[in-house]
Amino acid sequence: MQAVDVRIQGRGVVAMGLALALGQQGLRVALSAPVAPGGAAADVRAYAINTVSRRLLQRLKVWDALPPDAVTPVHDMQVRGDAPGAAIEFSAWAQCAEALSWIVDAAELDTALNRALQFAAHVQRVDALPQAALTVIAEGKDSAARAALGVRNVRHAYGQTAVAARLVAAAPHEGIAHQWFRSPDVLALLPFDRPVAARSFALVWSLPDARARELIALDVAAFERELSDACRGGPSGLRLAGERTTWPLAIAAASPLCGPGWVLVGDAAHVVHPLAGQGLNLGLGDVQVLADTLSAREPWRALGDERLLQRHVRARAWPTWAMARLTDGLLHGFASQRPWVRELRNRGMGLVDRAAPLKRWLAAQALEG
Repeated sequence: MQAVDVRIQGRGVVAMGLALALGQQGLRVALSAPVAPGGAAADVRAYAINTVSRRLLQRLKVWDALPPDAVTPVHDMQVRGDAPGAAIEFSAWAQCAEALSWIVDAAELDTALNRALQFAAHVQRVDALPQAALTVIAEGKDSAARAALGVRNVRHAYGQTAVAARLVAAAPHEGIAHQWFRSPDVLALLPFDRPVAARSFALVWSLPDARARELIALDVAAFERELSDACRGGPSGLRLAGERTTWPLAIAAASPLCGPGWVLVGDAAHVVHPLAGQGLNLGLGDVQVLADTLSAREPWRALGDERLLQRHVRARAWPTWAMARLTDGLLHGFASQRPWVRELRNRGMGLVDRAAPLKRWLAAQALEG
C-alpha cells in the first residue's frame, strides 16, 4: 500500500476528528477502519462539549450535521454538597456566553464524524495502516500500540464505577444541569432532549465499586427509588428510559508522549475522572493543538520530527496536568468522611458561590478548556 503523511491508530472521536483536521490541511491520512456494526447495546453516553471543542467541530463541518435533538445547551448548572447551604450556581448569562456547555449524544457524534470522513478526499480508512512519516496513537486508555512502544502508563484506579443511563423527568429540564458532590459518590444529571424533548437527562453517577454493583443489580423500580433519594432538591419523577451501563474509573498519564515519528493523543495519553465532564474536551484539545503544530512547522521539517512533536507536548502539558489535578483533588476532597474536611468543603462551596469573580473564572476555565 502506498505510504501516507500521517497514519492514525484509533477509531473514536479524537482519532476521527484529527483525521478530518489534518485532511483539511491537504495531508494524506490513513485512519483505522471502523468496526463493523454488531449487536452491541445502545450507547447511552453523552458528552459535555465546551466552547473550544464546539468551534473545532464546527470547523470540521460536523457540528451542524448533528440532529437538533442530539444537542442540548446547558444554560445553568446547580452544584450541591452534602450539607444545607453548600451549593454553587453557574449561569451562562453571568458569563455572557451562549451556553455553559452542550450535551451531545455520543452515538450521533460518532455517526456525524463517520459521515464527514466519507467526503474527506485526503483521508482513507483501512484495516492495515500503511507506512507514514508520522504515527498518531489515539486508541484510547487501553492502547496496544502504546504498550508496544514501551511507553510507561501510570494508572491509579479509584475503586469507583460510573453508572450511566438515560432518564425522563416529570417536568422540563429548562437547560439546567445538576450535580451532587458527596461522600462517597458524585452524581450528575445533564439536560437532554432524548428520548423525550425538554424532559430528559443523561445520568453519570460515580460510586464505589461495590455500591455500583448493588445498584446495577436492582430492578428498575428499586433503582429509580435509589435515584430519587440521591437527587433530593433536583428534578422530580425521574424514570429510566433504557438500559444502564457501567465502566471503571481511574486517573492515568503516559510518558513519554512522543518520540521519533510518533505521538499519543486523547485517552492514550491521559485519563481523568468524569466528574467535570472534560475528558473528551481534553482529547479534542489535543486534536486542535497537534493540527496547529503540524500546520505551522518549518517547510524543511519532517512531520515525524521529534522536536516538532515536543512542541505539541509542551503546549498540552499545562491543560492536561491542571485538569487531572483538579478532578483528582475534587474527588478526594469530597470523598473524605472526616468531619473537619466535610465542614471545610461545604463552607468552601458557599464562599465560592458568593465570590462572583472567582465563580466567573471557574466557569471560564470549563468553557474554554
